[in-house]
Amino acid sequence: MDGEVIEGASAVDESMLTGESMPVDKAAGSMVYGATMNTTGAFRFRATRVGAETALQQIVRLVREAQGRRAPIARTADVISAWFTPAVIGIAVVTFVAWFALGPAESRMATAMVRAVAVLIIACPCAMGLATPTAILVGTGKGAEKGVLIRAGTSSNARRR
Repeated sequence: MDGEVIEGASAVDESMLTGESMPVDKAAGSMVYGATMNTTGAFRFRATRVGAETALQQIVRLVREAQGRRAPIARTADVISAWFTPAVIGIAVVTFVAWFALGPAESRMATAMVRAVAVLIIACPCAMGLATPTAILVGTGKGAEKGVLIRAGTSSNARRR
């Protein structure tokens, strides 16, 4: 719960919410928040927000919303992959047929198969579909380790249509 100090004074460690390493002095009239720790002194406070209304729960809600949104680059990668994957498979099939028809008679099947698989491996249609979300996940994770919370995959200055 969050609340207002009504009596007493103390220093409160708010690092769980703000990242600030130094305790913050609280006295009568000051707001205190859930997920913080009283380090010195004592006070009485009146609860002003509980449950979903608290600062901590609002942060949790924002994180869930941010994780639920897809970045525009991820949507772009999905659209490109939707066309790229069938194109690569088609090229691999054409490669197989061409090498099967024109390859050396004694190793026709093996040569055609190796060439078709080489096309699939080199073009790897899944690379874009896997690499983009993985890069986003790693980037947001590294940011979180450094105390940076990424709310959305778009710029806050982006023009809205």
